[in-house]
Amino acid sequence: MNHPLIQHKLTIIRDKNCGTREFREVVNEISTLLAFEVSRDMPLEDIKIETPMGTANSKCLSGKKVAIVPILRAGIGMVDGILDLIPAAKVGHIGMYRDEETFEPHEYFVKLPSDIEKRQIFVVDPMLATGGSAIMAIDALVKRGVAEENIKFVCLVAAPEGVEALRKAHPSIDVYSAALDEKLENGYIVPGLGDAGDRLFGTK
Repeated sequence: MNHPLIQHKLTIIRDKNCGTREFREVVNEISTLLAFEVSRDMPLEDIKIETPMGTANSKCLSGKKVAIVPILRAGIGMVDGILDLIPAAKVGHIGMYRDEETFEPHEYFVKLPSDIEKRQIFVVDPMLATGGSAIMAIDALVKRGVAEENIKFVCLVAAPEGVEALRKAHPSIDVYSAALDEKLENGYIVPGLGDAGDRLFGTK
């Protein structure tokens, strides 16, 4: 996403001197801006409404309702920003942890809205590094009856290797990112922004 505000705010959170409070606030703001772009193709229908001055031919959203599915734990940091724009969206959770030696993801928790298969889903995670967590989260959704065409993946920073892995595993899913960085190094995105979960929650 090349929107100037997204790029400016991304610069703020890349800075190693950005504190926890500011990092959290700016991730929230970027998430709102990303949601604006990701929702650009949501379908509309024509309706008539009465304004104080008369009848207006207007538009309203139609089609599938939205569900936001963060990959725990860092994905939680993006949820409120999207809810600011789409407050009626439901929120599911998929818990993943990464083996620090193999960098392989492991699923430990899945809790989704009961009508998840009927919704347009935004899977959110600040980082798309190896792609393992994203692929496993999408696999978990597909296993529960969600069609791939109803899923979009939204992140702050992506590595080329992660994008390639996700495209190979799920070629029909669109990936939205504020930045495509240079490479992976020891499982981390370079230049990236560090460990998003630690920076969001002040942990090490």
